[in-house]
Amino acid sequence: MKILLVYPRMADTYFSLTTLLKITGKKMTFPPLGLLTVSSLLPADWNKKLVDMNVSGLKEKDILWADLIFISAMNVQAQYVPEIIRACRKFDKTIVAGGPLFANEYEFTDEIDHFILNEAEITLPPFLDDFMNGSAKKVYKADSFCDLKKTPVPDWNLVKAKDYAFGAIQYTRGCPYLCDFCDVTKLFGRVPRTKDIGQIIKELDILLEMGFSENILFAEDNLIGNKRAAKTELLPALIKWREKNRHAPSFSTEVTINLADDDELIQMMLEAGFRQLFIGIESVDETSLVQMRKKQNVGRDNLEAVIKLQEKGFLLMLAFIVGLDTDTKEVFKNQTEFIQQSCAPFIIINKLKAPPGTELYKRMEKEGRLLKEFNFDETSSNIIPVMEPQELETGYNTLLKNIYSPAASYARIMDYLKLKKRMNIKNGIRRVLKPGDILTVFRVLFYISFHKNTRKEFWGIIGYLLKEKPGQIDLGILLNVVLYHNYLRYNNILRNEKGGV
Repeated sequence: MKILLVYPRMADTYFSLTTLLKITGKKMTFPPLGLLTVSSLLPADWNKKLVDMNVSGLKEKDILWADLIFISAMNVQAQYVPEIIRACRKFDKTIVAGGPLFANEYEFTDEIDHFILNEAEITLPPFLDDFMNGSAKKVYKADSFCDLKKTPVPDWNLVKAKDYAFGAIQYTRGCPYLCDFCDVTKLFGRVPRTKDIGQIIKELDILLEMGFSENILFAEDNLIGNKRAAKTELLPALIKWREKNRHAPSFSTEVTINLADDDELIQMMLEAGFRQLFIGIESVDETSLVQMRKKQNVGRDNLEAVIKLQEKGFLLMLAFIVGLDTDTKEVFKNQTEFIQQSCAPFIIINKLKAPPGTELYKRMEKEGRLLKEFNFDETSSNIIPVMEPQELETGYNTLLKNIYSPAASYARIMDYLKLKKRMNIKNGIRRVLKPGDILTVFRVLFYISFHKNTRKEFWGIIGYLLKEKPGQIDLGILLNVVLYHNYLRYNNILRNEKGGV
């Protein structure tokens, strides 16, 4: 059997980091870890080929070559799935689909032959048996969750490290919290499950050998959802692995804000190599946090926690939401103030949206407030808001301009650099200068240091580091890329307000 695995294009959102890709010369941020795992679940003697449409186009010869075509997609890729279906249908190919996009909406799609829903470790094997026997069903679902310790190593033979900015690995699935706008617990449950530590180390060795030497994403719903496992299994193993690999890359992941409560866990994560963390703050209003059931953020000083984590040495990407039922016109000013005081360079602000399958979706459906169109782009919403729509739109755009302008980004970056203390850790991140790094520096100089709207900020950051922290120039380069990325978002808003496209 010849299997073509297809990963749709990603929408251009803040999180897609297109500016970073442009400057580093990479084609995509992370490899499609789900499809690589699916490939390893298929029979070893089958021929498999991957087309990541963020890296290369889907060619007719690839479609003609295949006996079966597998598509995996997230909600943020929804708009690009139809083009794949049309191309494959043109040649009457059998299409098999799975992934979060289809988990709650498969009944609306007639053009896909088979749906492998929930976790492929459970639902893919019976499909394969039925398909080979000529009795494959339309839909394969599961009411239970898989044992991650039986999940195979992803099929890394299908990708090239040079195409991607970062490597990717997964240790856990599931999250103990019940935020009403999040579909993680619906997809993966409330009890975080973990892979075998031996396999994690094996996967890291593979990634390092492939050339992923800059950063590896731990693609988790919440790395510290199971603190015991993180502190007694994962982090000690990563610390030992880093001791054996002098030039091991840094790690990034997603955690909850209550990491700030555990100094031992903070230190272990730093020793293990974690540097970039994604954290959902969502709202600065306690009433809003209670309504959305973001209990891990309630009853604490979230700004103080953010400052503490950055002071310790983490670089944070913070996420916020506007358009909540409890929001007033003051939300935009309050979030601007919080964000600027947070010192966090990376900021994502979403309009509230209700993904299918979430508690929020059910409530909005019951209240008759759901819009038919659902788009995971941060600027879109599928909810009729309580706030006057035009007031929400105007306030949202003003908020984005206020935080993405070069002056605002520069202020946060400088505050972050002054706040961040020298880390007391045994094995720091030791980068090896590569030929591609020189080209990246030249691109940074070309795009940012000479740009009339960012050059002042660029040289301000570099000048400060040369004087105060000369060993962190590489961090300064990264933060200047963030500043430029923010500026491009800021400029798009200005263009759209002036009637541009």
